Amino acid sequence: MSGDAHVQFCEGLVGKFRRSTLPINGEPLKHLLYHFRLAYSGWSYIKVTLGGESYTALAEGLQEALWRLGGSPKEHRTDSLSAAFKNLNEDAIKDITLKYENFCLHYNMQPSRNNLGISHENGSIESPHGHLKRRILQAFLLRGSYDFTSVEDYQNWLDGVVSQHNRRNAKAVNIDKEALQVLPNHKATDYIELSARVTTSSTIEVRRVTYTVPSRLQGETLKVHLYQDRLICYLGSIHVISLKRIHTMGTKRGRHVDYRHVIKSLIRKPQAFRYSRIRDDLLPNQAYKQIWEHVNKNMPSKSACKFIVGLLYLAAEKNCEEGLASEVLATIAAGKALILEQLQLKFQSQTESALPSIEVRQHILADYNNLIMQEVSYA
Repeated sequence: MSGDAHVQFCEGLVGKFRRSTLPINGEPLKHLLYHFRLAYSGWSYIKVTLGGESYTALAEGLQEALWRLGGSPKEHRTDSLSAAFKNLNEDAIKDITLKYENFCLHYNMQPSRNNLGISHENGSIESPHGHLKRRILQAFLLRGSYDFTSVEDYQNWLDGVVSQHNRRNAKAVNIDKEALQVLPNHKATDYIELSARVTTSSTIEVRRVTYTVPSRLQGETLKVHLYQDRLICYLGSIHVISLKRIHTMGTKRGRHVDYRHVIKSLIRKPQAFRYSRIRDDLLPNQAYKQIWEHVNKNMPSKSACKFIVGLLYLAAEKNCEEGLASEVLATIAAGKALILEQLQLKFQSQTESALPSIEVRQHILADYNNLIMQEVSYA
């Protein structure tokens, strides 16, 4: 029947066929692919999904598909989505079920799902889903590489592959579109809303992951909109920060630490760096870890903490993280003494010299008299 839609999640393609994860800048990306498909025409939409099946992954993928399509179907069918409810208590399951029902109501769609383990009940997507995966795999072979520079780059490439498939079915797609319902004036909620209190360490805890936030928010309670790939945080109605979401497996805990968030409070008490539970995460990369190892070994305890915290403060204030690390490592390699004040002077002057010189010319004030005389003559 035209106007009906079916969806499915699948393991990321490279993981499916090569038992490895797709590389983003050489780093493995564990992911799923959300697949939306119209039953009659085969119009499809694919979205990269991080962190497994969840309500947010389903809602974001479905909503993007509907707005690209330009209408909503009368029925939206899924598989049992059992993975989306795994490890949730009864209240959480009821809450997500209600959110999904309200989401479908917003788009005037009738939600339905096939029974667990009965894949043929969702037959309009099972076999075509396999065909699309093979089509994408062939496109990978023609591309000659599985590596991408970013998740966005990967998503854009997938959009191009799927668009070619959709164009081949243009006539059937037009028939399907005639049966679609008009979209509402605004989008539905496709996130989960949580509250998180900012600790004295400038951190919040969300889904077993510790995130740093600006130190000025200590003691505040943030309203967090949790998406499948990001957190958008509000203080009251004011947006204060957006963070990349970190996903964990099982009971494992995770961290997302940015030294820029806490460095202004840390610079007042640099000795706290040594005993911080997120100390190693405050060092942004391997270069700074090498620097800390060196100063911790060769300087008195207080001096080492003061130097590394001052270094991080300088990197944040002057936006010179990479260049500063290179300068310090070169100084260490040359066997010279590390003096924070010299580094501050050098990178202060470099930052100032990088600012453009703007020459402002003052016009002749007598020109105003000429302008007034012209206005009088026109009058």
